[in-house]
Amino acid sequence: MKIRFWGARGSIPTPGQSTVYYGGNTACIEICYGSNRRIIVDAGTGIKPLGDTIARNELGAGPVKARIFLSHTHWDHIMGFPFFTPIFIPGTELDIYSPVTYEDESIESVFGFQLSYRYFPIRQSELAARLVYHELKEETIELEDGMRVTTKFLNHPVLCLGYRFEFDGKVFCTCYDTEPFRNVFPEDPADPDYDEFAAEEGKAAAREENRKILRFHHGADAVVYDTQYTEQEYLKSRIGWGHTSYEYAIKACHNTAVKRLYFFHHDPARSDDELGALIEGYRNAIAGKSMLQIDAAREGLEIEL
Repeated sequence: MKIRFWGARGSIPTPGQSTVYYGGNTACIEICYGSNRRIIVDAGTGIKPLGDTIARNELGAGPVKARIFLSHTHWDHIMGFPFFTPIFIPGTELDIYSPVTYEDESIESVFGFQLSYRYFPIRQSELAARLVYHELKEETIELEDGMRVTTKFLNHPVLCLGYRFEFDGKVFCTCYDTEPFRNVFPEDPADPDYDEFAAEEGKAAAREENRKILRFHHGADAVVYDTQYTEQEYLKSRIGWGHTSYEYAIKACHNTAVKRLYFFHHDPARSDDELGALIEGYRNAIAGKSMLQIDAAREGLEIEL
């Protein structure tokens, strides 16, 4: 597998001089494998330069065919799709996979909503590409050339999936937008809503859901993990926002024998210098204590498994 990051920023695009190195585009990851197979994870604004590159360099080799796996349908993960050049090219075939938060609203209708005259000059029905939509839950899919894709529900304000891609003995996982599961019931006996049984059941449920995610990425060669906040930022005011701290991601990957961890979904307020300082600090903190290699995803970074 060859993996390339086309967008790694969280929440909103952040162009400007302070985000040149790690990039300002929102989530988009390209996976190439087998006999010219391509998977795209998320359609944030990073899918725009990916589409331009495909159109510029590959059309002579025949129609574009790809599979797009969406973690979820929040705006920063789909907003680049209307600008993905291949959808305007006849012969393009795209299979789009995504969880569905509301059962009465299909993935096709979500995309159709943004591809309407109210928001965009071209409607979904006018696209040249053939689009096929697939709704996902927790399941395993066998694709061409031996690629296996396993999904896992994450902890985010809307239904969100992590993906485990297994090909030719290598494993690549995505685990973002998510935060550790927490007990939703009061644990303080002084709280007027405290119920001992509910508190204990809630703790057990949260603990088990966190263990499921640990098992999901156990032993992976590379994991892309949500790290929008530091632990201090998270505990101070970001609990419940659906994003993880650097410290938790490092601990989770270290404890599950992950080889490489890539920080992802960078806070839009974080500059290149601030990101660089954080990475260096965390590397120094685990030096000599862990075999885990850590880095931050950045636009243009390519890894091969």
